[in-house]
Amino acid sequence: MVNENQGHKSGFISIIGRPNVGKSTFLNRVIGQKIAIMSDKPQTTRNKVQGVLTLEDAQLIFIDTPGIHKPKHKLGDFMMKVAQNTLKGVDLILFMVSAEEGYGKGEEFILEKFQSVKTPVFLIINKIDKVHPDKLLKIIDEYKDKHSFEEIVPISALEGNNVDRLLDQIKEHMPEGPQFYPADQITDHPERFIVSELIREKALHLTREEVPHSLAVVIEKMERDGQKDLVHVMATIIVERDSQKGIIIGKQGAMLKEVGKRARLDIEQLLGTKVFLELWVKVQKDWRNKMSQLRDFGFREDEY
Repeated sequence: MVNENQGHKSGFISIIGRPNVGKSTFLNRVIGQKIAIMSDKPQTTRNKVQGVLTLEDAQLIFIDTPGIHKPKHKLGDFMMKVAQNTLKGVDLILFMVSAEEGYGKGEEFILEKFQSVKTPVFLIINKIDKVHPDKLLKIIDEYKDKHSFEEIVPISALEGNNVDRLLDQIKEHMPEGPQFYPADQITDHPERFIVSELIREKALHLTREEVPHSLAVVIEKMERDGQKDLVHVMATIIVERDSQKGIIIGKQGAMLKEVGKRARLDIEQLLGTKVFLELWVKVQKDWRNKMSQLRDFGFREDEY
């Protein structure tokens, strides 16, 4: 009997690291399209985001996880469970660190988690475009005795340096297996989820420090109008305080209008069609500590 998967490789790869080391930037670079939102604020990624890369002889499924940090609320607890659960049942772990930052308690905490898993680990030193090559050698020396890494690969996810070489090495470590997803599918998340994330990204970028992570986005309606060849999206931005609502709306609605304008451009690129986007802002006090509201906003523990 001939094995139809012979020669074809496939596998699941978890991307683990502290906040802001560039996990989402790497995922978007590899997939070639924005599916994970990016911000220089910690804890931007809240759910695991799966990106699918289909090659001629392999399919690599990458799992971008929330940055590992000490939880401060129920949402934080949820995010840590998501990140730690992705260490199980994958074929390879990419432990990503930033070349700009030294080894610290965060990295030590993550390395301790690797002691209880048998999955091979690559050390990925990201942001090499930001440091002198001499510093890079010191970082490699510092890490190589901390864990028995299968590979140590320096990259720049932003510039693309060494990313193709890393993909080749990942492919070598994958087992033979089937194609799990259709060749044109780049994520396992529904469009509604990515649309909500793109809106949240723009709100984070524009409000900077004033509205941190007490912000969620719920898609109330997403309908395609065949006659006008556009998609109508109605979304609500959730905040925790009235003062945050005022910041999101802005003077005479200027901030909300700018969030919508920027989000619409990304959503149109994602959907490949014109988009009519309506945004509303609503206050839900202390939603990050209420399990019922976390579930309403799509944070479901039973899925992980």
